[in-house]
Amino acid sequence: MNTVDAERSILVVAHAHRDDTVVAAERVVEALRAAGARPVFAADDREELAAAGSPLDVAILGVDVPVTGIELAIVLGGDGTILRAAELVRDGTAPVLGINMGHVGFLAEIERDDMDEAVRRVIARDYDVEERMALQVRVKDTGDSVIYETWALNEATVEKASRERLLEVVVEIDGRPLSSFGCDGMVVSTPTGSTAYNFSAGGPVIWPTVEAIAVVPLSAHALFAKPLVVGPEHSVAIEVLERTNGTGILWCDGRRSHDLPPGARVVVRRSDRPVRLARLHPAQFTDRLVRKFHLPVEGWRGPAAITGVMPVRRTEGSSTRAALTDAAPDREDAL
Repeated sequence: MNTVDAERSILVVAHAHRDDTVVAAERVVEALRAAGARPVFAADDREELAAAGSPLDVAILGVDVPVTGIELAIVLGGDGTILRAAELVRDGTAPVLGINMGHVGFLAEIERDDMDEAVRRVIARDYDVEERMALQVRVKDTGDSVIYETWALNEATVEKASRERLLEVVVEIDGRPLSSFGCDGMVVSTPTGSTAYNFSAGGPVIWPTVEAIAVVPLSAHALFAKPLVVGPEHSVAIEVLERTNGTGILWCDGRRSHDLPPGARVVVRRSDRPVRLARLHPAQFTDRLVRKFHLPVEGWRGPAAITGVMPVRRTEGSSTRAALTDAAPDREDAL
């Protein structure tokens, strides 16, 4: 094996339309090279950085380095950029580490102020990997043939293509019809996506440790059109009825789409390939919700409010770091 082949390849995914992100990408590239690792960019990202005045001399994903050769993806951006990174490494095994350069950044692990420490820990392989359930999404025609197939980390949505028309659908669980109605669309979400479109549509917030699929109608004209939560072993199908006066469209994570003519069926089930997220700090999901949504918790009289110390959660066989305090109130990077 030659020296180049022996280099550790780290994918850097950056939204180059912001000056601070361009500067951050340059810093990450410099830090990776100083540690003997090879920074890799998607071709589109390198072109955007060059257009922004930063023509980095880096390896190109799929040209110089195959996706299977990527060890980890460092993402500089918000949730949309993290979803794009998950798409880029989908055919490999690299986990995704998000550094929030946006606003909410719910999927991000840390904030931009801790970027240098994050790179140091990536080089040291000092991180844990958390697997998140993804969805397998198939579109079938009236003859039950699969005409389109994709996946989703957050959600698959069936939406009306024309604003002025309703989408007539029937919801099916495990091959059995549940209800039909007119609506603006349907959201089928993972626990990871429960704080995204599902949340905005009035669906339930689902803890990432719960394996489930949420089904949420959008502005349905029906009495029985409430959010549903089904187990991961079930399949959910949304059929666009023939009586629909118009067409629908499928969106997965807001990134991949496919037109849905009347009669099309969208079948969603758990994917056998999860998305892997790199985590630097063990943190309770409750704390992430409080911080990201700025939830009011004044007046809480729990153990930390009394003692100043959060309870320690230990699990059998857990590592030393994982057995430490789940989240410290005064540590921003724990969220």
